Formats: sequence, structure tokens, C-alpha cells
Amino acid sequence: MSTDRPIFVVGCPRSGTTMLQLMLHAHPRIALPPESRFLLPAYFRRHEFGDLSDPAQRRALAEWITGTLHFDDLGLEASEVIAAVATAPPTLGSALGTVFKLYADRFDKPRWGDKRPSYLRNLPVILRLFPDAQIINIMRDGRDCVASLKETPWRPADFNELIDYWARSADASLRAARSYPTDVYHQVRYEDLVADPETHLRAICRFLDEDYDPAMARPSELAPVAVPAYKTWHSLTRSEVTTQRVSSWQERLSEEEAAQCEAVFGDRLTRFGYQLSTPARRGPRIRAARTWLTVRDKLGPARLRAEDVRGRLKSRRRGPALPARLTAAERAD
Repeated sequence: MSTDRPIFVVGCPRSGTTMLQLMLHAHPRIALPPESRFLLPAYFRRHEFGDLSDPAQRRALAEWITGTLHFDDLGLEASEVIAAVATAPPTLGSALGTVFKLYADRFDKPRWGDKRPSYLRNLPVILRLFPDAQIINIMRDGRDCVASLKETPWRPADFNELIDYWARSADASLRAARSYPTDVYHQVRYEDLVADPETHLRAICRFLDEDYDPAMARPSELAPVAVPAYKTWHSLTRSEVTTQRVSSWQERLSEEEAAQCEAVFGDRLTRFGYQLSTPARRGPRIRAARTWLTVRDKLGPARLRAEDVRGRLKSRRRGPALPARLTAAERAD
């Protein structure tokens, strides 16, 4: 029996999430859009939209979605989206999922989902909205991620923030691996995927309960369709899958930068199978950073509960029901 569970691709920024998105989009049954970036803001502002059992509230939410900055990247007609969301089941997950489903309809495909690196640190939110979602996390050597982040036009000025990006993502990955069953969460290393695409794509297809399609190993053929041209930092997606960037941090980071990365998150690198280049140097500042990362990892669930309370107090409105009712399993519950 074919499944219609939604699919979400996650990972640290610059870890290969766009490449994996294209690989999945090449499958004849799966459509994953460019990053639209309305899902998390909609969730955290959900109390502003009120009770979605009111069609007017669903329409207001749809109008907000179609007015967001990256909506046009989906290639959908705003009026069509507004009409579909207004008639969707009265939950926030249904409203958001309807947009992704319309994107999949563009390509006549039954399975839909989304890709965004920041979902990795918000997996409880994704599963609140889409209880039967399947998560695919792509893991990459943190030094390569930091080196790549350093070259993006949207990078923060502080190098420590780049280190923090990967450390937070690594902690979220470890937490997810502990928390979710094998039919919900699947992890693949970037280095393994680019070295042997077919083997690891077949494993992903088994996880998704889909047949492997050879087109998945040729993601560059889909890049002109699924990656907006203005995202120049994704230019490599228009080339064939290659191992060229594996361990490129050795040329792209200074010795001091590499040592700083390993001092902060070296223990996490080894847990994911990466080798350290130097003995870790851990002064008081590094030890403090590592301690804070551990504490923050444990505070994640409490942060979500606090945001729920703040949202209710700020809006003084009843929040919408959350779980989507779009897939066969969700409708059966």
C-alpha cells in the first residue's frame, strides 16, 4: 500500500540539504519545494490567527502565507492557495500542509513535504503539526559546514556563531536519534551520500517505503526547476554529485579556525564518525561554551512550553488546533 506521509529534510545550514531535497524531488512520487520559510513563523504566531474553525480566520492565515517573502518561489497562484486553505480542515497543520500539497500537485505527485535546515532544531514543532511526518536529517562534518557558512553572503560577522550553528545542529541530531523511532527519523552523512549516492538513496527509499528511482542520483537536472536562480550560494546544485567538497575545510579554514572548531565541538565530531586533526585545546572560554551547549540541549522542551504560554498571554486568543488532517493516517485518527 502506497503511503502519503509528509517528508521533511533537515540539517545544519550548508550540510547538503538542498542537494538532498533535489534528490527526493527527482523521485516520481515526491515533490519538495524551495525553502518557503512560512511554516515556523506561522506556528510561533499561531495565536494571532485564532480559532481556525472559522473560515474567515483560515482565509486570513492564507492571505498572510501568500504575502510572505519567499512565497513566489513556489510558483503557485495566490488566489488558488487562499481558496484551498479556506476550505481545508480547520487546523494549522492542515492549512500549512495544503500549500505544500498544492506544490506537489504542480508536478502531479502524491507525496509532499518541505526542506529547511532550521527544522532540525524544531522537530517537536514539525511533529505537532504533522504527526505522521518522516524526517530525513543530513549530517556533514562540522568543519566543512563552518567553512561553507563562512563564504555565504548571509553569514554572521562572528566566527563563533558559525561554530554554534553546527554545534546546535549536532545536539539536535543526537537528541532526535534518541527520541524518534526508525520509521520517523533517518540520518545520512553527506560524505557517504556523495561517495555512493545509489546505496544511500536506496536506504532512504526503504525508510520512506518507496521504490528507488535512478533519477534521484542526478539532482542537478532538477536544480533549474527547484532552486531559485537568485540563491547563488546553491550554484553547486547545478553540477553532478561529487566528493570534491569533502574535507575541503583543510584548505578553507585557517589552522586557528579549525582548532577552534575542534575545541568546541570535537567530541560531537567523533560521535558522528569524523576524525580530529589536532589535540583539543580547552581553555576556560571553550569549557564554558561546551557547558552552555549541554545545558541548552536539555532546555529545548522547556523553551517550547514557555513560548506556548507567552503566545497565549500576548494574544489573549485561543490558538488553533495543530495536527494536520491531510494524510490517510491523520484522517483515521
